[in-house]
Amino acid sequence: MRIAVDAMGGDYAPEEIIKGALLAHRQLQVEIALVGRPESLQPFLPPTLPVGITIVPAEDDVGMAEEPLMVRKKPKASINVSMQQVRAQQADAVVAAGNTGAAMAAAYLNLGRLAGIDRPAIGALLPTLKGKPVLLLDVGANVDCRPRFLEQFARMGSLYCQCVMGVDHPRVGLLNIGEEPNKGNDLAVATHQRLAQLQGIHFSGNAEGRDVLTGEFDVVVCDGFVGNALLKFAESVGQVITQVLRQELPRGWRGRLGTWLLKPNLKQVKRRIDYVEYGGALLLGVNGICVITHGSSKEAMVYHAIRLAKEAVEQKVLERLQTEMADNDSSKSNPRLSSRPSGSQPSDPSHEVWPLRPLDRVEG
Repeated sequence: MRIAVDAMGGDYAPEEIIKGALLAHRQLQVEIALVGRPESLQPFLPPTLPVGITIVPAEDDVGMAEEPLMVRKKPKASINVSMQQVRAQQADAVVAAGNTGAAMAAAYLNLGRLAGIDRPAIGALLPTLKGKPVLLLDVGANVDCRPRFLEQFARMGSLYCQCVMGVDHPRVGLLNIGEEPNKGNDLAVATHQRLAQLQGIHFSGNAEGRDVLTGEFDVVVCDGFVGNALLKFAESVGQVITQVLRQELPRGWRGRLGTWLLKPNLKQVKRRIDYVEYGGALLLGVNGICVITHGSSKEAMVYHAIRLAKEAVEQKVLERLQTEMADNDSSKSNPRLSSRPSGSQPSDPSHEVWPLRPLDRVEG
């Protein structure tokens, strides 16, 4: 297996990206293609490259603060070259840190969408009380959504849970402000109607914010605006808990003694709530395996992102999504269900209930 890694993306690139890639090469037995400007990568590489590590030259990169559409103006940027490795079947997957919008735009432009998918979605794993993570999508690719997009997210998320997480019948929830089917805005109500009648998934109803981390749901779907806010809040909760424990436990001799006695348990707590362990998010709906990780990623998170990509390839997530989504095109699955609330029937695009931004205006 060969993983293409954008070595130029992220706050700590290329040093930390290279460290994580080398660690993954040693421990996961995967080949790594480091994509970037050779002169920038060379100072952080060993004198002799290990067998299975190659350098793929790129002439440019897309910075964290740049607009996603810069991928069009920089065709030889490292993120584009990484995606082209997959398109040319020279790599099985891509791992990218840094500019999320640029990564999604590059994937869309170079790999294309799967049949039956209107908008790709970023799916992120979050820890739960029951031990198994919950898949939240979308977490930032689409800030404006239509009901059929969320329906497609539910299909992709359910299949991902079956393939990678080993859940036979994933419980799918729709993020909402109440459990009742009629709660929420027009988008939530219309989406609930579609999911309740959708064949092939186990729809368990609305999921309130307090339900996301309990483990009652395996998949939670929402638009990218809400999902991104929830993802970053959930990540901050783990950081706050860890910091509070560090500040409070060592106080006094009893605290120091308790900390020493509880050290193994505290390490386990940190492992369960630390988002670094989950590696990043899989971009579902494009014609290739692409893992997007944090712009602030360091060695450990890059390693886990490569691990996540490896697992997705091994479990043939892409092949199964290709088959499932082509056979269940959402435009055909519910022909009698409208993508707008009842009572709203205008066909003029200017009267759309859920106005959308152009696809290339993805959010980071």
